Amino acid sequence: MENVIYFGDNLPILKELASESVDLIYIDPPFNTRKVQLRTQIRTVRAENGDRVGFQGARYQTIPIGTKAYLDWFDDFLDFLAPRLREAHRLLAEHGSLYFHIDYREVHYCKILLDSIFGRQCFLNEIVWAYDFGGRTKRKWPPKHDNILLYVKNPKKYLFNYEDIERIPYMAPGLVGPQKAQRGKTPTDTWWHTIVPTNAREKTGYPTQKPLGILERIVRASSPSGGVVLDFFAGSGTTGEAAYKWGRRFILIDNNPDALRVMAKRFKGIESIRWVGFDPQAVLPEYLS
Repeated sequence: MENVIYFGDNLPILKELASESVDLIYIDPPFNTRKVQLRTQIRTVRAENGDRVGFQGARYQTIPIGTKAYLDWFDDFLDFLAPRLREAHRLLAEHGSLYFHIDYREVHYCKILLDSIFGRQCFLNEIVWAYDFGGRTKRKWPPKHDNILLYVKNPKKYLFNYEDIERIPYMAPGLVGPQKAQRGKTPTDTWWHTIVPTNAREKTGYPTQKPLGILERIVRASSPSGGVVLDFFAGSGTTGEAAYKWGRRFILIDNNPDALRVMAKRFKGIESIRWVGFDPQAVLPEYLS
């Protein structure tokens, strides 16, 4: 089972892939926030006059390790997305699905664009991923959710593995009886899931990294065992990890060198990966050790 990671502009790479060769596409494109997305990794060391206070009053000094960034600003956002989404439609198998991850700023424009490419009859769900972390503005209701638009290639043939979806606890288990409470319920189109915690093992330090649990749910529900999962805004590679964990092949594409470096560390030791346009050993000599 070969997995492939490409370094480069996704559009010409997509055009080289075979039609109807992909079972599932998940993309998390830039949200067009008109900001520079930054993520600075730090470590702390004990220091008498440090800038942080820890357990029992011990003081620590913050030491920045490095910063990863990308510019999230497109004046022609839809023009940028349109040819890539047309390629996504071509690449999907008849039973295939596209999960398009965006936020409140652009979701309404993107849905109209996707309707024009896939057809309104192929729109299946708008999933709301809700989280509760970070600062809260006092000027409006604090925005604490992302939108994931689910489109299928053929509304009569799409794959949805209902029995493979993990169950979640009832919010009021006393209302459903002990058997149902123990079994749990299937998620609805509103997903409550934390962002990647600062001290989590899956944390890569890459800006806008999405939680592995969100991608695992998508992969399990909408792709067959041994199938092909594509993410052409791959970022930190979470889609690839979810696919690999659940026995799917993955194709990842990104044009940010920082993203490829993060993926090189994330997939260290996995031999079934073919790198195109990027040599992981050049930035991570112990990659194959």
